[in-house]
Amino acid sequence: MIDPFKFLADLLTIRLLGLDVTQSLGGALHFFIEDTAKIFFLLALIVFVIGLFRSMMSPERVRKLIGGKRRIVAYPAAVGLGAVTPFCSCSSIPLFIGFLEAGIPLGVTMSFLIASPMINEIAVIILASSIGLEFAVLYVVTGLTVGLIGGLLIDGMKLERYVEDYVWKIHMGEAALPEHPESWAERAAYAWGEVKSILKRLWLYVFIGIGIGAFLHGYVPQEFFTQYASADNPFAVPLAVLMGIPLYGSATSVIPVAEALLAKGVPVGTVLALMMSIAALSLPEVIMLKQVIKPQLIAIFVGILAVAFIFVGYGFNFIFS
Repeated sequence: MIDPFKFLADLLTIRLLGLDVTQSLGGALHFFIEDTAKIFFLLALIVFVIGLFRSMMSPERVRKLIGGKRRIVAYPAAVGLGAVTPFCSCSSIPLFIGFLEAGIPLGVTMSFLIASPMINEIAVIILASSIGLEFAVLYVVTGLTVGLIGGLLIDGMKLERYVEDYVWKIHMGEAALPEHPESWAERAAYAWGEVKSILKRLWLYVFIGIGIGAFLHGYVPQEFFTQYASADNPFAVPLAVLMGIPLYGSATSVIPVAEALLAKGVPVGTVLALMMSIAALSLPEVIMLKQVIKPQLIAIFVGILAVAFIFVGYGFNFIFS
């Protein structure tokens, strides 16, 4: 079966420019062209399909599905819905307020907020096509587990006192969530609007991610990663988590970097830890959360996730060693 993205990269790199893909420039450019075509095509297609789904799954409906459930049901529901409803940052604050106003425990709410940015179904599908189904499944299962455990820990520590006081006084009328379309024509228009909105928001970060991946693929020798990022280096995983925190990027934009790192022999656990740190612990997300929770809870939230990602990294490095 012909891979159209590889065919395009071969056509432009080898036939048109006459470059050798086994050399640094040719290999980097081939990687850049193939991944750019693949990721943007899949991104547009998947966002449109998911947009149709999201037009039927409004934030208000998510709130109702989780609200009123016993904890044993609420936690799996929260992480599951977080995985399939990747609401943007602008929706996170009214969702947070709405969940608490509906009587949903803080831990359940935090489970949703952990899972939603980290397990992005768009990224998962692109992960499966770019890197492999096994890695995509590992990413999803690990992300769900981290979301579940993180929420349970926050719930068990009874940290409601670290939610900003005004949040408890707000009624949903003051944090109204947008109504979603009903007819299929409106849903299609909504989905196309999602495609344009997400591409507009992500295109630069995707290009940056692909550029970094192409540079790593073409110019950084295998020996560098063997020396500094191998499973034998005990500091590789914590360093990957720390490097991910200040970086801003979606799970989608970091896929080309993960692809290049895996190709260079960086262990699976280290790559997973980096991806999750970038997706769930970016500084913009932390700044956004500061509007509704106090610094103490933010520190606990970041600490729990950072430790969880480090354990994930070490665990998978051990399993796959």
